[in-house]
Amino acid sequence: MTNLPPPAEELRFLDAELRQLDARRAVLLRRREWLIHTLRASAAPTGRRPAAPGPVPAPGPDATAPGVQNVLLVLGGVLLTIAAIAFTLVSWGHMGITGRGLVLGALTVGALGAPPVLLRRGLRSTAESVAGLGLALTVLDAYALHEVAFTGTDGLAYTAAACAVLAAVWAAYGVATGGLVPTAGDRPSVPGNGAAAPGGRLTLRGPLPLAVGTAHLPLPLWAVAAGAGAHTLTAVLLVTASAGTALALRTALVPVRYVALVGALGTGAVGVLAAGALCWSASGTGAAARAAALLVFAAAIALTAGRFAPKRDVSLVAALAAGLFVVAGAGGVLRVSVPGAWTVPGCLACALALLAVLRTPLPRPLRQGLVWASVTVQAWAALWTVPLVAGTLLGAVARVERPWSGTPGDVRDVVFTHVPWPPYASTMPLVLGALAAVLLVAERRGIRRPATTLGGLVLGWAALFVLPVVLELPYTAALVVEGAVVLAALAGAEWARRSAAEVSPLALTALLAALVTSAHLALLSLASESATIAVLLALTVVFGAAGLRPAAGPFTVPAALGYATVLACAVGASAGWQWHHTALLVLVVPAAAALIAARLGGASATTVPVEAAGLAAGAVALALAVTEPPLLALVLALAGVIAAGTALRPDRRPVGHAAAVLFLLATWVRLVAWEVTAPEAYTLPVTVPLLVVGFLRRRREPEASSWTAYGAGLAVTLVPSLLAVWGDQHGTRPLLLGAAAFAVTLVGARHRLKAPLLLGGGALALVTLHELAPYIAQAVGALPRWVPPALAGLVLLALGATYEQRLRDARRVREALGRLR
Repeated sequence: MTNLPPPAEELRFLDAELRQLDARRAVLLRRREWLIHTLRASAAPTGRRPAAPGPVPAPGPDATAPGVQNVLLVLGGVLLTIAAIAFTLVSWGHMGITGRGLVLGALTVGALGAPPVLLRRGLRSTAESVAGLGLALTVLDAYALHEVAFTGTDGLAYTAAACAVLAAVWAAYGVATGGLVPTAGDRPSVPGNGAAAPGGRLTLRGPLPLAVGTAHLPLPLWAVAAGAGAHTLTAVLLVTASAGTALALRTALVPVRYVALVGALGTGAVGVLAAGALCWSASGTGAAARAAALLVFAAAIALTAGRFAPKRDVSLVAALAAGLFVVAGAGGVLRVSVPGAWTVPGCLACALALLAVLRTPLPRPLRQGLVWASVTVQAWAALWTVPLVAGTLLGAVARVERPWSGTPGDVRDVVFTHVPWPPYASTMPLVLGALAAVLLVAERRGIRRPATTLGGLVLGWAALFVLPVVLELPYTAALVVEGAVVLAALAGAEWARRSAAEVSPLALTALLAALVTSAHLALLSLASESATIAVLLALTVVFGAAGLRPAAGPFTVPAALGYATVLACAVGASAGWQWHHTALLVLVVPAAAALIAARLGGASATTVPVEAAGLAAGAVALALAVTEPPLLALVLALAGVIAAGTALRPDRRPVGHAAAVLFLLATWVRLVAWEVTAPEAYTLPVTVPLLVVGFLRRRREPEASSWTAYGAGLAVTLVPSLLAVWGDQHGTRPLLLGAAAFAVTLVGARHRLKAPLLLGGGALALVTLHELAPYIAQAVGALPRWVPPALAGLVLLALGATYEQRLRDARRVREALGRLR
């Protein structure tokens, strides 16, 4: 209600504001002069004190005059309206019929007659407040009329009629007070503030928006009062929305346009939701068709609004909604007309039909909106197929628990044994194929090429992937089909690689599809022994052959090695071998991986994935042999040979440490397997040459680490002897081992060698602990139970008191160890 006065009054306000600005400017100038004088005085050597500043002006008001005016007017209008309501509802019965009529009539006529007079005097804000009071009194008049003359009338019917009459009266009153005359605020191209109409005449802008808002109520209220059915009431809501849309598009008055738009959106949204619910819950074709017609009517309203909307984004959203309404209506009719499995394909067909608008002369925003509606329905159809694709992928995993349980009748018995079969899955491959075809056509037309190509490839693969399960193909035929899909995916990856300068996202997607399908094929083959071996052998050969291409090698060669590992396990199980015997066959895979990596060299991108696959296969071999120590020792030794062969490559020298560890482990496991009670007889002949070799290497290469020179030789004897000490009941071995460990520790400390110092010190500490363990246990058993907590508390207090010194000592120890070689 911020309204400016007439030009003469506004000019007076402007002059007063300018005078205030001039006064404020004078004060600021005086303050500026004083500050300059102060700075000059502080810089001068005389040290004269600056003059006192001028008077500081008093603080001004923090609220504008129009703001205070609006608050007062709104508050006054609200208070008068509340008083009128209280008078009508509470004090009504104390007056006769004549007095009541005269009072309300006089108040209403006075409140509605005063605004024109106030407008002529230039008091527009006051006029708006009084007009609001008058409009509120008309509502009270309608209520009073019902209580006096139409008491027996139905409440909803009377409310509908009253809303219609009030809307007409308010519209007429708004027109009479100049509400139809556009102001500067309704025409942004004309400078102005919207306070007055052209020519300087003030108008009321409140009655017309109120009339438009009230006009949305009569028809729905009348339909409810008349007991109209759901379809009729929905049609009434849509008709009301269409009228509001037409008014919002045609009017030039901004407040009227906004009110009409909000009303149209509200009634239209309720009408569309009701029509959709009626369409998709109908039990017969006729009811569904009537509801679908309502949705088509709503789509026509949305398209009309988008056609004449002033903004492009509004047109696009309106067209998107219209397309969804049409597809929803068609889907509701199809739901009761065709079997349930064809409802989603029918909706998809309707969505694809919307793409025909690309060849029509419709405005570009409308065409884009309809295309986006088609894309939305296509995405929903793709999501509908997710349960079938996910079930097909995950259902075969359960076969791992029961391998070789017998050849099933068809592939669905293998996949969906523990996974529920999704409803209406028979047409899902058709939906996936149609979506893939649409994306491929879009790719041919140059529409978002990378995304559409990848999407089409994934959807096409999904259609072929679920097709055997949907068709319930025989088990062998399903394996052949999936094998063909693997070959096709690998061929597609090779074609995509040749057509691009480098590995493209299309080739990577095709390779991923081939790997996923091959894994599923391998899981499916677990149902039959012969199928498992045949499939794993075929996959090993196929991916090995595909690995001959350098671009696909990082993906296909590790896959071939993985399938070779599983094939070795399957062959061993088929031959009736024990698992530890099968581990020897599995070791062929790490050996092959080492040869392939050596052939490729360190510069190839395939080398690291191949070595990782070989390492995984070696871990599988160790896990298979862990229950049989003699075979485990042999497997460790063979793995050490493979690691040593890998360490011959210049870029893989550090693997030699792993080879040494594997050989040591093999030796220790062999000693355990032989149940040797005196391991020193076997370890000392190895330790002495190793220490001699390490000593000679240190003389030739002084920068060599002590771990490299002496670590393996010392560990060969110290570790098995320590294990034997903890199981020995005599004191000779602990004494000799302790003496040897003490000597090694002294040598390491004398020559500042880390490996002898740590290995000898650790062995000496463990031997000492072994010897003192009985006495410690006896002492602990004899102590009262409160002593250990008390000692722990004292230790903590001591540590806390000397925390900083402890940290310094620990840092010194760490630095001393770091200086060792």
